[in-house]
Amino acid sequence: MTTSAAIPTPPAADAPTSACAAVDLYWLPLGAGGRSVRFNGLVFEAVAARVHHRTPCDLYHSALDVRTGADRYVIEMAPVWNERARERGVVAEGAVGSRRLGRFSLFRYEIRRWRDGRIPDIAEATDSPRRLSDDPDVARRVLELVPQVPTLVWGRDELHSGDMWNSNSVVAWLLTRAGIDARAVRPPAGGRAPGWTAGLATARPAPPVTLAT
Repeated sequence: MTTSAAIPTPPAADAPTSACAAVDLYWLPLGAGGRSVRFNGLVFEAVAARVHHRTPCDLYHSALDVRTGADRYVIEMAPVWNERARERGVVAEGAVGSRRLGRFSLFRYEIRRWRDGRIPDIAEATDSPRRLSDDPDVARRVLELVPQVPTLVWGRDELHSGDMWNSNSVVAWLLTRAGIDARAVRPPAGGRAPGWTAGLATARPAPPVTLAT
């Protein structure tokens, strides 16, 4: 499902390039600032580790901070109820758990392209920010692609990629479609980013660009 809320328009593709451009990724511990989500994540990872006969990992959620010239945007997928700001750049909504449950706001997520926005609990970010690109064209491409992100059911594997769709899927999809090699992006040491593989598998890769050093 989509939303009709007005959103800021990113710079046009033919706009003058600026020397100030960046695509930065933030890794946030799953459930940062929320005990319930953190606890559920621990249970999920404990079960997954046992099934796959491995040691449990720390789980991470990702968000992007994109700059083009004087403009700055936060790109994130999050529950519709976790942010009270009226103008938060919502470009699309999707269901959590099942499409039937998505009729209720408690079971909906939103994808944000939030101009001058904020990343909740950014103080808890680990090994962040990570600069993925400082190419103005790549930064604009990321912004332009946000409304095209698939709104698959959060927590399900509808496309049989072997991984669930979630906030990490959105970031991996955007980076891949924008031409950044998201396969080379790794969560902090000892951590795991569920959903990243789903984003890679769903995106149609564009020619990769070299990550900024």
